[in-house]
Amino acid sequence: MDIRFSAAEEAFRADARAWLEANVPRGPRPAGVDLRERRDYDLAWQRRMFEGGWAGVSWPREFGGRGASLMEQVIWYEEYARAGAPEITTTFVGLNHAGPTLIACGSEEQKAYHLPRILRGDVVWCQGFSEPNAGSDLASLQTRAVVDGAELVVSGQKIWTSFGNVAEFQELLVRTDPEAPRHRGISWVICAMDSPGIDIRPITTLTGDQHFCEVFYDEVRIPLRNVVGQLHDGWRVAMATLGFERGTAFLSEQIRLARRLEDLAALARSVPGPRAGRAIDDDEIGRRLALARAEVAALRAMTYRSVSLAVRTGVPGAEASIIRLFFSELVQRIDLLALDILGPAAVERCEGSPAARWADSYLAGLSQTIGGGTKDIQRNIIGDRVLGLPR
Repeated sequence: MDIRFSAAEEAFRADARAWLEANVPRGPRPAGVDLRERRDYDLAWQRRMFEGGWAGVSWPREFGGRGASLMEQVIWYEEYARAGAPEITTTFVGLNHAGPTLIACGSEEQKAYHLPRILRGDVVWCQGFSEPNAGSDLASLQTRAVVDGAELVVSGQKIWTSFGNVAEFQELLVRTDPEAPRHRGISWVICAMDSPGIDIRPITTLTGDQHFCEVFYDEVRIPLRNVVGQLHDGWRVAMATLGFERGTAFLSEQIRLARRLEDLAALARSVPGPRAGRAIDDDEIGRRLALARAEVAALRAMTYRSVSLAVRTGVPGAEASIIRLFFSELVQRIDLLALDILGPAAVERCEGSPAARWADSYLAGLSQTIGGGTKDIQRNIIGDRVLGLPR
């Protein structure tokens, strides 16, 4: 593993740090139930990055991106998190799923139309992969698309479609050949979310948010030119999409987690412990805080190793599943530790209080070991592709 940064990379860091310090929005990001406000804030920030030349740092230059190397991407996300820049939520799918997938598999027409709009912050994309009976087992999807002339006619249902109610476009997986084996006969298509026949129903989460949605399709007509890759070749395209999700952008989440852990240690110094004195003076709480800090450091080391390996081979490895699994379970351990430090105050959830923020984080964190492939799926990948265990 080589985690040394060259002089050019350190210069890149200085440029990124200076630009972020001068441009990161100072006002708080909207956190209420009005997703339109959140969307407008995110798109305005995306436009500012675009105008400053920092939009799509991992995208190739020929498609409007920064063309940053893997190590430069690591540096960018470290500096991004250090500066307290806004979390990527409404723009995440467009920048980290749809855009890179179109670059890798899209037609020239698709690239020319959609890529500039994503980078400029003109549009929001959502994902239409999961279904009520096809989440981690994505190959079981049943949403059908029938070819009718120059169009696909789509009927079915998707679920867990984040920000589907404020998105213009969707990366949609549909079954176009019901007679083919499960992993075949699937197509990846671009769906306009204002198409006739689409019904979007928000789902209220445990924290009161409504960014998750169910989406129903009743004979929705999509032009065949919106198929990305080839008809019936959507599984290969989808695997490319999911591969981008485990890229270097994930590093910023790790850095934010490290910052949250230090905030938690500060909280433990200011609240009473379960028996006497401050919470941090309790042996068990102190032990768990120290262990969590060591685990956060280990997570960063694993990520550096994965990036270093990818730099040498040019191919991201299956060890990304190790990082994803470890991160998702560590988030939940830290959130649970926060509730144990807060004690009964954790259930009061007075708006704006530290207890409310940690309680919301704990509730939202329950999805960490589900989204992007459950912890069981990640363990299967690790066993199969990393350890070489028999299926």
